[in-house]
Amino acid sequence: MLSPELFLPEPTPRDVRFTIISVDDHVVEPAHTFEGRLPASLAQRAPRIVETPRGHQVWQFEGQTFTQVGMNAVAGRRPETVTLEPARFDQMRPGCYDIDARVRDMDVAGVWASVNFPSQITGFCGRVFFNAADPDLGYACVRAWNDWLFEEWYEAYPQRVVPMGITHLSDPARAVEEIRRNAERGFTAVTFPERPHLIGLPSLWQRDHWDPIIEACVDTETVITLHVGSSGLAERPPGAPGLQLGATLFGQASLTACAEWLWSGYPAKHANLRIAMSEGGIGWVAMLLDRLDNIVDRSGYGAGWDLRPAEVLTRNFWFCTLDDPSTIDTRHRIGVENIMVETDYPHGDGTWPDTQLVLDKAWGHVPPAELRLICSENAARLFRHPLPPTVLPLDRPDGSAP
Repeated sequence: MLSPELFLPEPTPRDVRFTIISVDDHVVEPAHTFEGRLPASLAQRAPRIVETPRGHQVWQFEGQTFTQVGMNAVAGRRPETVTLEPARFDQMRPGCYDIDARVRDMDVAGVWASVNFPSQITGFCGRVFFNAADPDLGYACVRAWNDWLFEEWYEAYPQRVVPMGITHLSDPARAVEEIRRNAERGFTAVTFPERPHLIGLPSLWQRDHWDPIIEACVDTETVITLHVGSSGLAERPPGAPGLQLGATLFGQASLTACAEWLWSGYPAKHANLRIAMSEGGIGWVAMLLDRLDNIVDRSGYGAGWDLRPAEVLTRNFWFCTLDDPSTIDTRHRIGVENIMVETDYPHGDGTWPDTQLVLDKAWGHVPPAELRLICSENAARLFRHPLPPTVLPLDRPDGSAP
């Protein structure tokens, strides 16, 4: 039972106005995630949950302690308690780590399907494992995490969970092997760090490393998702409040990563390469498109591709938003087909359980056909995920929004 001191009363199911596929939610890996999923010779060295003398539950792996098991998993908490990071599983909603409870929480908010990023023990993108001191152990942990998500979450609810994996990016051969293994069993996405060079990987311009990895994603139609913070947050001046400054600059972080991936040349080379920018919002996208056109037309920078850089951006990239109430009206410049929605469950930015109300308030003026694209149809097409028989909102006779 959830503590009434920490949690608000259990919410009732919200009215469903929109069919929603959330392209940015998070799992909190349960303590048993790696149990029975590593080779016997490595099993004793698998990540494990231990109790600290203060009663906190933390992960231990290769002599390191990964604190804050909850990773800001504060959905449903009383507002006055959200400054206290969950230190134990019983300080989080079970929907953070249990798939049955997660689907119940999705039903409360009217969320049809969800893309889920890893949490602290993997580093959002598998960083902890592909940077492990023992590469064999790290690779085994990557495979174990993918097996856990596939067996315990996706197979239990294949219509409700969009299968996204991690891979062993420090070794191109192993990275390719895992991308292909996952694709063969139905995974449609893999999460990479936004800016690989910041966390010990070669830069995107070291082709011998990245060429086979990118080609594997293209060959298997695997979407590359780039989550804000997966390679660290903005550098801050001494004494500056890191959490507040970093959270404020999410859009800037996503803009920087998007520009680097664009100018890596991989999107221009591979028409079918699909890249999704996660949790960066859309407020910067129209500005980036304008800037790309500007530098080609006025200075000639970026000329030489078969397509203009802005055209490559709208062909190969997708963007996600919680609501962006002031910038949703730039959607036609961005491309309505390139925008998707997120709920960010169970994080502090998240809109659960009132996602439906948030979207209705911010996007009530948007035509129903565009709402269907942004809320679910774009994500369904990108991630090759099924939609329910009826996709909301339905058109009104006068073509207005609901």
